[in-house]
Amino acid sequence: MSNKKKKNLTPTQQQYQDFANKREVKRPVFKNCIKAFLVGGTICAIGQGISTFYMYFFDFTEQTVGNPTVATLIFITMLLTGFGVYDRMAQFAGAGTAVPVTGFGNAVISAAIEHRTEGFVLGVGGNMFKLAGSVILFGVFSAFIIALVKTILIEWGGL
Repeated sequence: MSNKKKKNLTPTQQQYQDFANKREVKRPVFKNCIKAFLVGGTICAIGQGISTFYMYFFDFTEQTVGNPTVATLIFITMLLTGFGVYDRMAQFAGAGTAVPVTGFGNAVISAAIEHRTEGFVLGVGGNMFKLAGSVILFGVFSAFIIALVKTILIEWGGL
């Protein structure tokens, strides 16, 4: 705690803050980073395996394989979240499960599961995209801006 904030505390409050700081559990930051890296990397490796599978068996190209791969990863995540497996993985790995596209699928289905008792329209439909809605909004908006800039540069810039 900074000295400026300590000056505003009474002696009893300062004593308590010192007591609490001594007993605060130290977080294993390095260990958590390693777990997040390994689990996130494994998810990405699975995604690469799915991409390779689609290219080999379904004749997709490197340019066209992205959409079915992302859809498959989100579908698998939604199944694992529904069965409670993905939440246990997230407890173990932390941000390692939130950063890849699977974190998006988990955010959508978790909200849907949480509000299913309120009905399909007001519960699931009304609350499913509360957490993931901003991701969709800014993703679509940024894609629009990038496409606009690219179009302007190609059409008018002669690139």
